[in-house]
Amino acid sequence: MEAEQKANLRIFGVGEYLPTSYFHTRFTVLRQPLNYASGSEKLADDDEAIHAGIEIDNDFVAVGRVHKIDGNSDGGQADHAGPDAPLCPGFAPLGKENDGFTTNMELRPACQIRQMGTLNKWQRRGFAARILRALEDAAQEKWSCNSGWLQARIDAVPFYTNAGWKCFGEEYDIVGIGPHVSMFKLF
Repeated sequence: MEAEQKANLRIFGVGEYLPTSYFHTRFTVLRQPLNYASGSEKLADDDEAIHAGIEIDNDFVAVGRVHKIDGNSDGGQADHAGPDAPLCPGFAPLGKENDGFTTNMELRPACQIRQMGTLNKWQRRGFAARILRALEDAAQEKWSCNSGWLQARIDAVPFYTNAGWKCFGEEYDIVGIGPHVSMFKLF
């Protein structure tokens, strides 16, 4: 319980310096288990995103980020900034052909949550939920976002569902990462 009391939610605005321990946690949780090289935890658009993390004793134990999806984009992009990065698919409802998904819904401006991860020993303490809420709030405040989008690893779907996110479309595989499902939330 003492550690939870020391847990400090930190939010980093667009372009703010991100401590090394932030990226170390991202790598340890999301890349290292998949045998990716150090450096693959960094994304080309990290400087354009809002980042959040839970810090305990000067180390990040949980991290996440949100960025605004460009008005001309469906959100598809490379998984990381390194060479041979797999492509993450876009969100069809944000594309030109949305098959009626968005009837009577104002989805833009839209944002995407990415790179959510918590170190194993710190899981199930509500840290990821705090980060997710902070990122949702920050996207609404900074960019007036009406909707959020994400690509969830299958084992993370219950977490996002509990936070009000909804699955859509079929399950798909991101090469080198594994099975995912797309999710959205209206703000």
